Amino acid sequence: MRTIYRVYCLLSPSALRLVSLLLACFAVLPRVEAVSPAPDGGYPGGNTAEGQNALFSLTTGGFNTAVGYYSLRSDTTKSFNTALGAGALVANTADGNTATGAAALLSNTTGFANTANGEFALFSTTTGSFNTATGGDALGNNTGSYNTADGFDALTGNTGPNTGGSFNTGVGFQALYNTTGSHNTAIGDEAGSNTDGSTANLGRKCHHSVSSRTSRR
Repeated sequence: MRTIYRVYCLLSPSALRLVSLLLACFAVLPRVEAVSPAPDGGYPGGNTAEGQNALFSLTTGGFNTAVGYYSLRSDTTKSFNTALGAGALVANTADGNTATGAAALLSNTTGFANTANGEFALFSTTTGSFNTATGGDALGNNTGSYNTADGFDALTGNTGPNTGGSFNTGVGFQALYNTTGSHNTAIGDEAGSNTDGSTANLGRKCHHSVSSRTSRR
């Protein structure tokens, strides 16, 4: 008691009022042993689902997270997918995809290790893998693999023979927009848009084509 009294003597009047208020608050708090009610959305296998028909078809897949209307609805046995947003990864049947945003990776079926951040990012990708899209509509129409798009509409409209353009990197608003082919790199506002073949672009609306033969010299 003497120790407590000495501490109180050393405190200023304002500090004493604060300490008294805190003690009163702690005194009225109920004793909590666990979160009640328990958080909903948790399912066996480390799966989490929130939203209408989210993870609706899952059977044995594990460690998936689906938040949003119809997110990851078609996934049955696959794992390590994350879908946040209405329709994100709705058709997905593969492993290791991450989609954040409404309709992100909406068409993906068997493509894996894709990351889409933004509404409609990687919207049309079905079987492509190892793609990264950041920004609304980034890589929106692309169906290839190993592409990186950072910026609104970056690499949107990129196509190529058979399965689509691959190994492309577009950074900036509409970088490599409507570009065909593969092995293109563009940095800047509209850099490399509407070009074809192997291209290296740096700066706004810069279009400087570099053939693969020249680039190796």
